[in-house]
Amino acid sequence: MKETILEKIVRNKNEWITFRKKKQPLTSFKYHINKKTRNFYNSLQEKNPVFILECKRKSPSLGVIRKNFDLIKIANVYKKYASAISVLTDEQYFDGNLEFINIVRQHVLQPILCKDFFIDPYQIYLARYYNADAVLLMLSILDDLQYEKLSKIAKKLNMGILTEVNNITELKRAIKLNANIIGINNRNLHDLSIDLNRTRILSSLIPKHTIIISESGIKKYSQIKELSQCVHGFLIGSHLMSKENLEIGTRSLILGINKVCGLTRSCDVEIVEKHGAIYGGLIFIKHSIRNISQTIAKNIMINNVLRYVGIFQNEDINIITNIAESLSLYAVQLHGHENLMYIEKLRKTLPINIKIWKAFSINATLPNLNWKNVNMYVFDSRFGGSNTSFNWSILKEHVLDNVILAGGINPDNCIQASKFNCSGLDFNSGVEISPGIKDHKKIKLVFQKLRYY
Repeated sequence: MKETILEKIVRNKNEWITFRKKKQPLTSFKYHINKKTRNFYNSLQEKNPVFILECKRKSPSLGVIRKNFDLIKIANVYKKYASAISVLTDEQYFDGNLEFINIVRQHVLQPILCKDFFIDPYQIYLARYYNADAVLLMLSILDDLQYEKLSKIAKKLNMGILTEVNNITELKRAIKLNANIIGINNRNLHDLSIDLNRTRILSSLIPKHTIIISESGIKKYSQIKELSQCVHGFLIGSHLMSKENLEIGTRSLILGINKVCGLTRSCDVEIVEKHGAIYGGLIFIKHSIRNISQTIAKNIMINNVLRYVGIFQNEDINIITNIAESLSLYAVQLHGHENLMYIEKLRKTLPINIKIWKAFSINATLPNLNWKNVNMYVFDSRFGGSNTSFNWSILKEHVLDNVILAGGINPDNCIQASKFNCSGLDFNSGVEISPGIKDHKKIKLVFQKLRYY
């Protein structure tokens, strides 16, 4: 019978342990181990959902995931969002290293989970020597006696344990072994396929006092929203490591792809960026009460994280192109009666890197979402900042991955709005003191509500 990738990894891990024991005997460091750790279990008892974000250069299923593997930059992003940070240390298959633990640990306050294939007591001591605060123990490669032996050492060293299960049999063992943190791996460890339904099924069988973490295959905010009903948190690595812009990728996954529109002041821009928005909307519609000049726009575009979207309505194409190029906008959003012919002409004049969004005023039915040259759609009640919502119930059962929901969204209804599986929300009048003047407390509150639920 052909050897599976997991069996091959374990066989090679045994060879690595034999080599490492000769190079770095247990007696050479065992009595130099510091038992003062950061509490992994406590870190996962924060408001739900919690996130264990992972540093991983490559994997057997994807190959090299992150070419520019700068651990300090990764740590500086993760520390803003993670409850704990996972570091892959397997050398052969994941291009990891035990030295990575301290590099990350020096730049964060969160506990560090050493992610490896633990099969020998030596590895537990070694992980703690390199300042890991917790270890992953996989029941797919450990029998009960091995697990008890390794967990006993980890506990003696004050280390946390994430016990990973892959099926019902392993889950029953984990419960019997009194695992207090159980990770449900959605990846089949033999053929590497992903099935998120595994989390839904297995989580229902776990005792209430146990912390449940869903691992592998999490790619969207909507998945997190749904699975948070049955787990406490998520371990996410490959999806984030594949993102060129890690800050934007992490925000998008944890908070959704959200926009605050009608920005007129630099102090509002700072708050919007600070609390986790992806997009900042600048309105260039002359009759809008939030209309700003190109000069003001340039003066308030003060950070390099927000992606700026220019809002236009039935405007001359050359004017749109000039403003978009001058301000290096991420996208232009069309809020009028622009048709396919207009958009085709605009696409030919706009730089290829500037996206085109189309806004629709929604009544009883949804528009066609297959417009050529349109990258994103905005569903609104009326055109711009009206502080009213349309009947959101018509969104049910629709795939809306390329839609941002707008219209009267505020701290009181943002959670309800987020349940319709749009790619994100568009805030404007619902987070204002007066037109164009944002309410910083409301902005903070809506993003807190989108983060913890």
